Amino acid sequence: MTRRPGRRLGAWSAGVLLAGVGVVAGCRAADTDGVTPVPQLLAFLPWLLVPTGVALLCALLARWWPGLVCSVAVLGLLAWYLEPYGRTSEPDGLPLATLRVLTSNVEFGHGTPALVPRIRGLRPDLVFVEECEYTCQATLETDFATAYPYRRAVRAAGSHGSLILSRYPLKPTAGVAGTMGMPGAVADVRGHAVRLQLSHPMPPLPDQVGLWRRELGRLRAFAAAGPRTPTILAGDFNATQDHAAFRRILDTGLTDAARLAGHDRAASWPARTASVIGTQIDHVLLSPDFTATGARFLRVAGSDHRALVVDVTLHQRG
Repeated sequence: MTRRPGRRLGAWSAGVLLAGVGVVAGCRAADTDGVTPVPQLLAFLPWLLVPTGVALLCALLARWWPGLVCSVAVLGLLAWYLEPYGRTSEPDGLPLATLRVLTSNVEFGHGTPALVPRIRGLRPDLVFVEECEYTCQATLETDFATAYPYRRAVRAAGSHGSLILSRYPLKPTAGVAGTMGMPGAVADVRGHAVRLQLSHPMPPLPDQVGLWRRELGRLRAFAAAGPRTPTILAGDFNATQDHAAFRRILDTGLTDAARLAGHDRAASWPARTASVIGTQIDHVLLSPDFTATGARFLRVAGSDHRALVVDVTLHQRG
């Protein structure tokens, strides 16, 4: 029997959509980030449910039964990967200290004026600021000279500058090497050493996927290097839980604070459309010594990222 033109078009449309989504879902299942455009599409994995649903409808209307079965299978696979990734256990030791941590990418410093009142109102104990160039650093260090007497910075222009502000004394560390500044330190939190590391690897642009993967690998090496010391790794990771390179950081034992607080799929970028469509690439990762009791993503005018503020508790390790 000859297939009608409308049915042929429906089957062809379903096939094209399933082929594209299937490659991305297959890479997710194979625990690899693949090559362009797979890493870029993996960042928006939940939204691939839409073209898969369209493919299912097209296959149904075209009465293309193999396509219908494939669509249902891909939908099930995508739904499976919507589940948060990482540990769920919590420390059972006595609480030692509570901290509020804020991270914000201020987009070449443009969001600095809006970040200042956020810091004043929220009063975080630790502040990680990405893309904080010379003017941004001067503003924050001057305005908060008393509240945050301790700081670590990579002093550079544009997206390469970064800053950590702290209420607690800091011991400088080398930080993680990267194209953009990623300072590090060890904080003395009421007599307890806590490793701090700002994250800002290169984004997975089509010609930079290899560099992006290598810099996330260096962050993983940092996380794995201090398994017995409480650790906070925070910033703009340019990666989501659907990226294999990011999951390998979590596999060292760290957990996403937003996941612990029930906001594992809240979007942080792009800020202008985050309430409708976006992805979570800004994270605060915690070693097993911490619990998280709250997480909020906040608009910072002038920046294309939402700031993330989390409340965490440091526990005595058993």
